[in-house]
Amino acid sequence: MTTGPDPRLIPHHLGRVLGSDWEIETDGTRLRIQHTHRGSAFVPARRVLPWGELLALIEEAYAAQGVERAECLPLRWGRETDLTVSAVQALDPLLKEGQDRTHRQGFLSQPVVRFTGRRDARGQLLDGFLTSFVNISHVRPIRGIEEYAEAFDGWLSVLSRVGLHARHVTLSGDLKVWRRREVSGVTLRFHHAGLELGDIVLLWNEGNPQRMAVDLGSGLERLVWARTRRSWTELVHGRFNRHAISGTLDAVRSATLLLGHGITPSCRGAGAAVRRLVQAIPADTAPFGFSALCRSYHQYWETFAPMKLGWPQVTTLLEHEVSRGHVTVPRPRIENPRAVNAERQEPALSPLQG
Repeated sequence: MTTGPDPRLIPHHLGRVLGSDWEIETDGTRLRIQHTHRGSAFVPARRVLPWGELLALIEEAYAAQGVERAECLPLRWGRETDLTVSAVQALDPLLKEGQDRTHRQGFLSQPVVRFTGRRDARGQLLDGFLTSFVNISHVRPIRGIEEYAEAFDGWLSVLSRVGLHARHVTLSGDLKVWRRREVSGVTLRFHHAGLELGDIVLLWNEGNPQRMAVDLGSGLERLVWARTRRSWTELVHGRFNRHAISGTLDAVRSATLLLGHGITPSCRGAGAAVRRLVQAIPADTAPFGFSALCRSYHQYWETFAPMKLGWPQVTTLLEHEVSRGHVTVPRPRIENPRAVNAERQEPALSPLQG
């Protein structure tokens, strides 16, 4: 049986592509890479870039490296999960089935839905977490660890293009291989000035290790937060942040995404996610209407993929669903990305410690 790639080679190849300005420390299987000039102060950007402008900068930075933007995956997944929870699902044929093909590859700005965001004691999402967000990812088959290291070097160029300089970036994690059913991998996480942005994962099919890929992922909303270090809820929800609690806004935002993509409320499957979101919206808010909120969120989501329904239709559907009251629905199959999305370990996005 062919063995998988040797993770012990990762520090060597990262050191080769990053150059002498980086310090590489290993302790057993633990790895930490930092820039030699990391002590310089990080000055947050004063201007918040429009979402479309920021996306264009990322796309241009990747295109300069020969990485083209791919079409988004459908939001209704209907395989191991009811909804798309990560852009890495584009690699399922390669990694899970051992086939020489993918659903997508390249740069993806993929809207995803997860109910796994970290919450406080009151059940409110912590800063940096959303039920739905844009998964900025570079996913593609590779031939070896060399290309995995080159993908991270390319990501540093992308970050620099949007105002996040490499000298404030740290890459760290455990080189120990994790295994989930058909897929094995190694996950390293990257931070900028102490704020975790995402991870880069070396992946391969356990039965055919030549089917190898890289998955580098972050969140667009989190990149904006890292650039400006402004209020999280204000960045995500804008002026509506002053008029409703974040939990309600997050629910309307996510429901707008699902309804806009033609996923209607139901008792099971993808539609059950809509019903679950509605449970977080106070029923007595329906008479006041959601048109302003739905219009704003609809405009945001259309930046990344065309919506099947216009915002007036989405508003009507959401108001009807909220007004009919809360009903108990089974949880959709999107609860545990680690269990159902076997090819990667999701990052616990949190400030870097130590």
